[in-house]
Order: sequence, then structure tokens, then C-alpha cells
Amino acid sequence: MSDIMSYLFETNAIKICEENKPFWYTSGKIGPYFVNTHFVYGSEKDANELLSFIDESLGDKITLPKKVFEKVLKQYNENEIYKNVINTMKEYIENNINISEVDYISGGERRDWFFSNIIAFLLNKPHISIFKDLSTVVSTSNFENSEIITKLENKKVLHIADLITVASSYLRAWIPAIQNLGSNICWSCVVVDRMQGGKDKIEAEGIKSLSLVNIDKKLFQKALDLKIINENQLEMLNGFFKDPDGTMKQFLINHPEFLENALNSDEKTKKRAKLLVDGNLYNL
Repeated sequence: MSDIMSYLFETNAIKICEENKPFWYTSGKIGPYFVNTHFVYGSEKDANELLSFIDESLGDKITLPKKVFEKVLKQYNENEIYKNVINTMKEYIENNINISEVDYISGGERRDWFFSNIIAFLLNKPHISIFKDLSTVVSTSNFENSEIITKLENKKVLHIADLITVASSYLRAWIPAIQNLGSNICWSCVVVDRMQGGKDKIEAEGIKSLSLVNIDKKLFQKALDLKIINENQLEMLNGFFKDPDGTMKQFLINHPEFLENALNSDEKTKKRAKLLVDGNLYNL
């Protein structure tokens, strides 16, 4: 999986902050890295173009799966990074799951489709596109035929996703959508596990959880080896991994100017900084 780690950094799918400049998250909290797994589609530009295309095509759920599949198949054939990531994922699945037991492969709106559609094609399995409203469309493995379904009794499903954090999408949408059909997600495979408890939550639902890369000390060490970060950044990353809130609280105490500057910054940063202050997110 060493190549996958390198690709994550090369495409900025995992972006680590400059020293003493943690990122502002939407929640109002701060942290030393961002994860945009779908950037391993080849680049941030390519990934954003596909997301925009999906958004524009969401109006017709029947034709959408084939449209997305045609895009990802073209990218698979033309982009070396994406092709290697997909081939690694396919091989990893084949080595850890008895493929003959898998009836369907599913992926959820929207980023899962960067990976689930092409994997379904390569493993010759029909694909279930799950939408945020829990509706489902089944496509043949070559995506030539698609139909909206409301029943699919007693089938075993492998769900493919870009990443897992706390498994909120699984618990809110993907698992219930398949259960509503009369079937079950039995396996999950993601490119990145952020190691924030999601694996335990879906395993409690009886799902075997697989990931190509875990956000952990091994990954941070790889970043140091690649000279992407220095020892001080590594120290912050390891601290954050062990105790996110405690590490960031101490950073804010040591660098009071960071919050002050954010409150006087651009609108987006100011809004997030106000969330931190108003919600007293770090009990400062």
C-alpha cells in the first residue's frame, strides 16, 4: 500500500498544514490535515470536474450511473494514478473477500461513485447506486441497463466508499437503503479510514470493514520520509492522532495570535473562528 500513500500526498488527497498553521474545519475546530480522497482520481481538477458533472446529472437517476461509469472508465484507461489505485483496491478486495459470495456492489452519492462503479465493472458485479434520499438504482456490471428498484431480497452487498470517518453516512443512509430493499451490506472497502471510530461502528452492524490506507502514525512517518513534513509537523500530527482536542487546545494557548488573526481574516475563516469562540469548542 506504499504506492497508495504516495499517491494520496502527490494528488493532495491528504494535505498536511504548514508548521504552526493548522487548517480550519467546517465545524469550527482546527487540525493539521485535510482528507479529500477523491483527488486520487488523478488530480484535484479532475476530481472537481467529475463532481460537477455528477451534480449536473442528478436530475435523471436512471441515466446517471452509465454517464458516471463512462467518465470513470475513460479516466481509468488514461490516468496512471487512478488506474493503480483502482487495481490495488480490486486486488485487495479479492484477497480479503470471497468474491463469489458478493451479489452486488454499492456506492453512495456522490464520492463513492468515483470508486464503486469501476470496481463493479472490473469484478463483473451489478452495481447499486444509493442516493441521499435512500432511493436506489441497479445497473448491470457494464452499466448498459439501469432501473430504479424498491425490492431486492436476501442479497449480499459489498459497499465501496472513498473514506470512512465516524460512519455517519453508513448509519444514516447506506445501510438503511440496502436494508429497505430486503438485503444487507456484508462488507465495506474504503480507500482511506480516518481511524475515528467508523470501522467499529459498522462492524457492530455485522459488516466486515476493509481499508487501503489508515490515517495513523505509519502514514505520518511516510510523509516525513518523503520530506513532505518536518519533525515539528510530525510531532503535531502524532499528538493530534492521540488527542485531537487536547493537542489543538494547547496549540491555541501557545499561539493566541492564530485565533486573533483568523477572526480578522477572510469571511470563510472568520465564520469558522467565530464557531470556535461562540461554541467554546476547546474550553479555553
